[in-house]
Amino acid sequence: MKHYLPILTLFLLIIGCSSTTQVQNTISNLSYDGKPVVVYTTADNSELRLSLTDKLNFKKTPQPIESEVSVFVNPQKQYQTFIGIGGAITDASAEVFAKLSGDKQQEFLNAYFNKEKGIGYSLARTTIHSCDFSSGSYTYVTEGDKELKSFSIQHDKQFKIPLIKKAIETAGGKLLLYASPWSPPAYMKDNNTMLKGGKLLPEYYQSWANYFTKFVKAYENDGMPIWGITLQNEPMATQRWESCIYTAEEERDFLKNFLGPTMEREGLGNKKIVVWDHNRDLISHRANTIFSDPEAAKYAWGIGFHWYETWAGGDPMFENVENVHESFPDKQILFTEGCAESFSSDGYQRWKNGERYGKSMINDFNNGTVGWTDWNILLDETGGPNHVQNFCFAPIHANTKTNEIIYTPSYYYIGHFSKFIRPEAKRISTSCSRSHLLSTSFVNDSNQIVTVVMNQSDTEIKYQLYVGNSAVEVVIPPHAIQSVIY
Repeated sequence: MKHYLPILTLFLLIIGCSSTTQVQNTISNLSYDGKPVVVYTTADNSELRLSLTDKLNFKKTPQPIESEVSVFVNPQKQYQTFIGIGGAITDASAEVFAKLSGDKQQEFLNAYFNKEKGIGYSLARTTIHSCDFSSGSYTYVTEGDKELKSFSIQHDKQFKIPLIKKAIETAGGKLLLYASPWSPPAYMKDNNTMLKGGKLLPEYYQSWANYFTKFVKAYENDGMPIWGITLQNEPMATQRWESCIYTAEEERDFLKNFLGPTMEREGLGNKKIVVWDHNRDLISHRANTIFSDPEAAKYAWGIGFHWYETWAGGDPMFENVENVHESFPDKQILFTEGCAESFSSDGYQRWKNGERYGKSMINDFNNGTVGWTDWNILLDETGGPNHVQNFCFAPIHANTKTNEIIYTPSYYYIGHFSKFIRPEAKRISTSCSRSHLLSTSFVNDSNQIVTVVMNQSDTEIKYQLYVGNSAVEVVIPPHAIQSVIY
């Protein structure tokens, strides 16, 4: 037998080389020559807002030249599966929506949730009882009810639930809906208030875990399927509004010993549980602590994050998202909240707000994020309502005094992703030859490819979009974003 080993080894090496060469030839011969391309553009200092600006065709172009700006797409290198893009249906959004006339309500619903008339949101977050973007603090139980016998979602039936149901209907009957708590009821906490941080008292761990299951069942019994929950909104932030603090170890142990087992025991083990739900800065520590414990990790679908680590200045910590993705590739990463802060009524058309969305979404997706959730889908002319005056921007505002709907640049920047990239799409390899441009690409189930390109510079840029040995020349205006579809 030993006499045949060198021959066998040589044979396997030849097969391996042949296979490698075949793959390389497939990539180098990938031709889109003559195939059509459509381009949608949103640009500053123009009227372009998700506007169809070009119909082009690929040409055989085997080699880029050094001086040109290029975007390179390789559909054969596929990464994470996309679950959707959406926003939060808060009390504030629902209360503002209720003040609009019927025709404006329908315009608003179509703008977000209709794939043809709007930007096709497929994901939504809501709150488990109150947050700062509520007209006041409230819970679903009476004070001191440890057994939760008084549990009722009646409060939500006035504003929030009607809007959620209309959103689901407008989205075609399907919307991934997940829910987050900002604080347990006051009596369950060591500071005896829903506000200003505090901690969940150990004697209420089981009661609070039961609260989650009662919420999920109540919403589902009322016709709203719940896809998942996050364990705690911003568990390291002591806010003047509803908040609750968990160390990494406390969150791990509450998940492992109470929330996870309780969800399974109540027949809700298929619901996705998302941990952290806070900023990129400390995400690696939280992931390391929870996901390295097999008994906790088995209950966690993934980890959520926000973008507010930039409040103290500096650049967004995109590399931390990549670190978690590389460290725990079996766990999913979900952007759960972001908004432009410091509301002012003269800032609706502030272009840098939209660019912040584009930069975050491209980098977050390129670092392994599977879904992206904006904060409030609608706020009024004050940036509220908010019961602690923490006023912010939303992609769409309503002037409740004039019945006017105001679309901001953020709405259009988000739309360049959500309208064209659909659930179950796969992210594919994309890179740019110049730092002026940012780009990401996805291939939909239909084999349609969407490449989003963003120009952060003050200069119009002509770039070549390469796929295999074919390219198409596209011009992007300064401070613009494009969806290139082929």
